[in-house]
Amino acid sequence: MGKDVIIACDFSSKKACMDFLDKFTGRKPFVKIGMELFYAEGPQIVREIKERGHKIFLDLKLHDIPNTVKKSMSVLRNLDVDMTNLHAAGTGAMMEGALEGLTREDGTRPILIAVTQLTSTSEERMKNELLINEPIDKVVMHYAKNAKDSGLDGVVCSPLEAGKVHDLCGKEFLTITPGVRFADGDIGDQVRVMTPAEAKKIGSDYIVVGRPITAAEDPVAAYERCVNEFCD
Repeated sequence: MGKDVIIACDFSSKKACMDFLDKFTGRKPFVKIGMELFYAEGPQIVREIKERGHKIFLDLKLHDIPNTVKKSMSVLRNLDVDMTNLHAAGTGAMMEGALEGLTREDGTRPILIAVTQLTSTSEERMKNELLINEPIDKVVMHYAKNAKDSGLDGVVCSPLEAGKVHDLCGKEFLTITPGVRFADGDIGDQVRVMTPAEAKKIGSDYIVVGRPITAAEDPVAAYERCVNEFCD
């Protein structure tokens, strides 16, 4: 499985999203649909973007009791997305339930990944606000191992942790890394960040890039820059 750049389509309406995607007249980028757009437009927006030929990462970060997550995943599997996710903090029972719900009758399913710690979370915040006193690297690795043991395909993690996740869970265990910014860009509200070239070097399988592309003066050029730095 080759490396790829996923564009975070964090728009509040179908029109804004489609106007953005209309700029891409050549290749069809892999896109992430998150809570903002999904809650604004519902499942139909997923179907319409899929019909345009884009791969889709549906980023809803499910976290609930195992049976609720299982039933939710059994609905999401019919949207024909390529990847979806949940919070690893929901424990192994929830992750296993999600996997069962996501798997179609013919045995196929989207890639299922788990969020370890959000890239906006610092170790200080984790300790002071979540009362998790272990080092953040140790927590992320523990969550990643739980996800692998539950049968998931990979984790969302900071690019700073991608190489360590591979060392612990194997090269085939996917690392999807947000918190990617150009060297000359603004890091925004992210804390644990890297450039596309650095993420490639450290072993990320996918990078998720939002504002550095969507807010760029020339989004297509910014996307191509990401691809050149990360994939080539």
